[in-house]
Amino acid sequence: MTEETPGFDENEKPDVPSGATPDDAESKAAASSAKKEGAAPAGDAAASDGAASAAASVGLTAQLDQVRMALGERTADLQRLQAEYQNYRRRVERDRVTVKEIAVAGLLTELLPVLDDIGRAREHGELVGGFKSVAESLEMVAAKMGLQQFGKEGEPFDPTIHEALMHSYAPDVTETTCVAILQPGYRIGERTIRPARVAVAEPQPGAQAAKGESDKDGGAADGKENGGPDEG
Repeated sequence: MTEETPGFDENEKPDVPSGATPDDAESKAAASSAKKEGAAPAGDAAASDGAASAAASVGLTAQLDQVRMALGERTADLQRLQAEYQNYRRRVERDRVTVKEIAVAGLLTELLPVLDDIGRAREHGELVGGFKSVAESLEMVAAKMGLQQFGKEGEPFDPTIHEALMHSYAPDVTETTCVAILQPGYRIGERTIRPARVAVAEPQPGAQAAKGESDKDGGAADGKENGGPDEG
């Protein structure tokens, strides 16, 4: 008669390889259990890696925005400095030209009395010989430096470029006119360094009114000669 071991079912056989010891079976069961328990933490780790990657991406985007902002500020600073430098160059060039013009004008202003003497000598026929050659050379140098003479008889009086030293009335002028040039004027470009000193003449007082009445009387006479309307 064979005795049966209590709690052991012949239909339930442990999955143990042949030749394996009971300790091997227990080790295999423990490993299987541990594998099943470790499946859930692996998913959590993947989710954690994704969150970390997203956070890193956000951080990189923020850093990139900061770099772009800094680059824009530096570019604006560079453009501003370049504009200021260009303005500085133009200002220096303008000041240099102005200083040059002032220096040339000062020199030529000192030469104006000499040029006046040359002009008077020419009018009196005294500009001859070596003196004539020197005078013409001086006038040529002054012209090369930009000196221009102005002022002519018969031109209308302009107080911005003329200085009236003598005044008279004349019946043959219709406006204030320069009738004599006492000293010519000089300019450099658009800058007047000495106005022309002139004698001026104005229309004779009452000449315009008399002329208007004369024209009116003449017109009436012409109307009568040509045949006007018969009186009633």
